[in-house]
Amino acid sequence: MRDHYESFDAFYPDYLAEHANRTNRRLHFVGTSLAVLLVVSAVLTGQWWLILLAFVQGYTWAWVGHFFFEHNKPATFRYPWKSYLGDWRMWWETLTGKIVF
Repeated sequence: MRDHYESFDAFYPDYLAEHANRTNRRLHFVGTSLAVLLVVSAVLTGQWWLILLAFVQGYTWAWVGHFFFEHNKPATFRYPWKSYLGDWRMWWETLTGKIVF
């Protein structure tokens, strides 16, 4: 990854390149999907601690994918906001079939 990105659109192709391993992408998808379910559960039940659990779930699954399958450092460490947005876009593109699961 480069040292600086002018925009999210410039960042996203490099983000995808850091997620070339199919197992890593699958783990990201699972973690993000669990995070969605936990946030929805928090809103429906008023158990707001589930939102914290959602973040833990999302990042744990993703980091396992990077450290054990992709063998690289998650972009979160250098570009936390862009990486967060990238994860959601990759999740959506996987859900809609644009990225192969």
